[in-house]
Amino acid sequence: MNETHFCVRDLSLAYGKKRIIETLNIDIPIGHITALIGRNGSGKSTLLKAMARLIQPQGGAVYLDGKAIHEMPTREVSRRLAILPQHTQSPEGMTVEELVWHGRFPHQSVWGGRRKEDRQIVQWAMEMTGVAEWADRPLSSLSGGQRQRAWIAMALAQKTPLLLLDEPTTYLDLAYQIDLLDLLKRLNETEGITVVMVLHDINQAARYAHRLIALQDGKVVAQGTPSSVITPQTIESVFGIQAKVIADPVTGHPMCIPLTTATREDTQQPMALGQ
Repeated sequence: MNETHFCVRDLSLAYGKKRIIETLNIDIPIGHITALIGRNGSGKSTLLKAMARLIQPQGGAVYLDGKAIHEMPTREVSRRLAILPQHTQSPEGMTVEELVWHGRFPHQSVWGGRRKEDRQIVQWAMEMTGVAEWADRPLSSLSGGQRQRAWIAMALAQKTPLLLLDEPTTYLDLAYQIDLLDLLKRLNETEGITVVMVLHDINQAARYAHRLIALQDGKVVAQGTPSSVITPQTIESVFGIQAKVIADPVTGHPMCIPLTTATREDTQQPMALGQ
């Protein structure tokens, strides 16, 4: 396998006796944003956890630069890959800066203190995510969107080329969702960070990701550019709904418009002359 390559080969995952993923094969393009989409229970979050070495595969492997990630030392993985899980917890009273410092742990020796380089990276991570002004504030005093930025700052402080996020916009209002996705896009464009994230909003995935992977029952139904994946046929196959797909009037990316029972009936009615 080529250097700086991230891929899944014949991967099978299960919780107990329940098989979630079956012999899955995907490639993650380096330097791009990839979004995993699909219904609840389709295996998106399970796959992401396996890619971050949080779940042991029953078969196959996740490969990072030609090495099976589950056979790599923890510290080495932490220097190459950072993950922001769906549910985050921090000790009571922890400040934003203290949280961000946790991102430097994989790079510090057992006996080493806080080096000048570490301080510079922590400051850079806070400035990139816009949380520097809240450095001394407890995380508990921040809004949901602000806390999410702080956690991303911690992941950035790891200085990894790969960033994995599990439903990063969940529980955020629309303004914070766009704010966060704009931040991830900027990090990808300016820092070259490869982003893999689970998203529920199909239109946000189509707008922000270079590549989409649609999952159903632990299998890949479609993968490729947003235009090739977001089609009426794929939407019906993956989500079990009928939809119209039009061009986003702002970006030109595909936009999915689900059809309700009423709208389906309306679209099937012949239009009278003059209408």
